Amino acid sequence: MHAMQYELTLPADYDMGVIRDRVARLGHLLDDWDGLGVKAYLIRERGLRGSPVDQYAPFYLWNTVEGMNAFLWGGGFQKLSDDFGRPSVRQWTGLAYEKGGGSHARFAVRRRQPVPASRQLAEAVEGAVREARRLAAEDGALLAAAAVDTSRWELVHFSLWEHDTPKADGDVFEVLHLSAPGLDRVPRGRRW
Repeated sequence: MHAMQYELTLPADYDMGVIRDRVARLGHLLDDWDGLGVKAYLIRERGLRGSPVDQYAPFYLWNTVEGMNAFLWGGGFQKLSDDFGRPSVRQWTGLAYEKGGGSHARFAVRRRQPVPASRQLAEAVEGAVREARRLAAEDGALLAAAAVDTSRWELVHFSLWEHDTPKADGDVFEVLHLSAPGLDRVPRGRRW
């Protein structure tokens, strides 16, 4: 499993209806993308749920590197780059994925946290795995995942929720659409 996200931080007076319309028109295009576990089309709006910015920030869990590369290099990502400029794409190696009992994704929470140099790596990873398991067991959670970027020594925790009161710390996003063609093939449990 590979996690991936890019963020388009938009001007404070940006009409977020443009992003909502874009996702309504184009979101279905990844509903059957080979190698994709799930893509959550995420936005956050300035002043709502603690957000300081207007932002479009899709989050992906990929089953295969080939699927991810086909998206980035094969044209799926080009339209966004043509319309908004090419954003930096963050990538993390998957550590854990757990399925929750929720049924319809309305909100997502993403938390990035550094792994301090003083912390044992195995301890940090085990903590991330436990957190994914805990989040997935919470009422209303659809899924929880944990991944790591070893170039920055940063963990990312990602969870999807069916209600607007998630029991997770981090940046809260609204889910506009969910493409999940390979969600049933995302390996569950600890991935190392």
